Amino acid sequence: MLPEPDKRSVVLIVDDEPEILVALTDLLEDTYEVLPASSGERGLALLKERPDVAVIVSDQRMPGMTGDVFLARARLLSSAGAILLTGYADITAVEAALNQGQISFFAYKPWDDETLLSMVGQAASRYRLEKELQCEQLLLRGLLDNLPFGLAFKEQSGRFIRLNSQMAQQFGRSVDACVGHTEEELVDATRLDSLKGAERVLNSSGRDQQILQLAGPDGQARWHDLTRVRLDGAPDGTPPAGASALENYSILIDRDVTDLLAMEQRLRQAEKMQAIGTLAGGIAHDFNNLLTAILGSLELVMDLEPPKEPGVSRLFHNALEAARRGGALTQKLLDFSRPRHLVCQQVDLRNLMASLQSFMTQGKVPDEIQAVLGAAALSSSSRISTVQFDIPATPLPVVWTDATQLELAVFNLCVNALDAQPEGGATTVSVRQANRPLGLTGSATHGEAWVVVQVMDRGVGMTEEMQARIFDPFFTTKGIGQGTGLGLSMIYGFISHCGGEVRVESVPGGGTSIELWLPAMVEERAPVTPVRSVRSGQVTPQALPPVQHGETILVVDDEPGVRAVTAGFLRRAGYDVLESASGAEALSVIGDKPGIALVVMDVMMPGMNGDEVARRLHEVRPELPVLFVTGYADLALLPEGVTVLHKPYTRDALLGDVRAMLAA
Repeated sequence: MLPEPDKRSVVLIVDDEPEILVALTDLLEDTYEVLPASSGERGLALLKERPDVAVIVSDQRMPGMTGDVFLARARLLSSAGAILLTGYADITAVEAALNQGQISFFAYKPWDDETLLSMVGQAASRYRLEKELQCEQLLLRGLLDNLPFGLAFKEQSGRFIRLNSQMAQQFGRSVDACVGHTEEELVDATRLDSLKGAERVLNSSGRDQQILQLAGPDGQARWHDLTRVRLDGAPDGTPPAGASALENYSILIDRDVTDLLAMEQRLRQAEKMQAIGTLAGGIAHDFNNLLTAILGSLELVMDLEPPKEPGVSRLFHNALEAARRGGALTQKLLDFSRPRHLVCQQVDLRNLMASLQSFMTQGKVPDEIQAVLGAAALSSSSRISTVQFDIPATPLPVVWTDATQLELAVFNLCVNALDAQPEGGATTVSVRQANRPLGLTGSATHGEAWVVVQVMDRGVGMTEEMQARIFDPFFTTKGIGQGTGLGLSMIYGFISHCGGEVRVESVPGGGTSIELWLPAMVEERAPVTPVRSVRSGQVTPQALPPVQHGETILVVDDEPGVRAVTAGFLRRAGYDVLESASGAEALSVIGDKPGIALVVMDVMMPGMNGDEVARRLHEVRPELPVLFVTGYADLALLPEGVTVLHKPYTRDALLGDVRAMLAA
């Protein structure tokens, strides 16, 4: 127990003579809390009740139990300082008590008050210092044993005198097996070279720090931050108190920074992806406007005067297809940083991977993947039957994700793995449960458990420079024309959106491992489906509701080319069309034209955005439907339940939404 700094020290007085007890109490009670006892037995009982006794003052000659015997027994209960009061005839007992460490002082009767007060004061101070030292030792031992890194102390000859279990583990030994040995005797040849260099720097400057990749007891290479500090000088160069006693003592700190470096790399990757996403979003709006004008103008030209020559017709169709592919490419570029079509729900990965396995082992592609990849999925189906699956027999926690997107991600990773093994090789998909990775924290719905899907191959592998760029949009290790370089970018965006993480390990010539970390669910949640009807702009031809002639539609867009194309589509379909170049102009037109049945409005416009215009016009015409069109916008800014059509859109996509909204 650490003595309280503002509390008086406790002194126990043991004497069989009442007059002596009274005299000693009068002498000490002004400075100390005094506990009197008339016998050794009573004194021992008080020590059991009061473990905070700092000083014991005991007479030697007492019936039943002499003072030296009492103090010997008291030493088993308390570390209090002891003073023995004795006569000249008891000097033999006093010498024995001193030699056995049972007492700190002795005084002859009758005592001198000043001398006895000095003895009590010294004994109380020593007791307090000993308790403080014990407390400090306990605190330091607790700190040493629970540090998240290795810490060791060396004496002048370089031998370890203190170290924690974390440091001993780095040497593959126990703490006791390390104490008394030098670091040179415990490390391997790889680490010995760096140690010699560190000692030269330590001797010259008093401090050395190294970042090394070392093999652990399990043989796995990990990064370590090794810091050595000599204790014979303060940071300003002046010798500290007691420097002579600590001359050439040193500290060794060993921090495993593998996870920290990986987390910093992931943070840099996330920041880079965010920057690229911001850049992509900035150009997507204008780029999609251009594609809409190009695509729409080509469709209108073909409607007005279809080309008669086969060569011209083929060129028109090539231009149309190129514009559509440009729109799809822009959508993929945006989806890697902000996926917009996820349908998240609780997913059992064992069942999901088992279903994917049943398709792939037969060389088939699930319908959901075919719908997304189209011909690319069919071209890969001949190779996917060689992929091996390792699915645990025991249940795994469910995860919160989009099942179709996860299947697509695993399928794409398998195709990449097969491409990385042109001469054949093993590609394996495995699923396992893992603990929380460093850098990701749990929440109300995300616990400590994670489920990991790993796709591993034995192919050509990647260099560190390639690994640093594999998530960058348009970066690909494949040949020209064999990939867009957006697959891994979209996987990264999808997994990040689900609260997970993508981890990559690869060695040139030694294969690649890509892990998808998904947080396990600890709470039941309702499936999340898109809250808005969102159209991509490209649809297959379908039967549309008939046009109600006389219906008026207001087209609002700040881009003249887009506005002209949209208005042209609607006029060709039989609608009366009004045009506005801004939100303010649109509000004025709506106020003057009560017969408007529908507004087709761009979201991103200068001055007044589409959502603000919609709020204002609904104050006047709450029943008026609005079809939002956008090249790139944060859908969270729009009202709930609206219909959004993404640029570039075709005539059929636009007319399909217009007729459906008018019919409703």
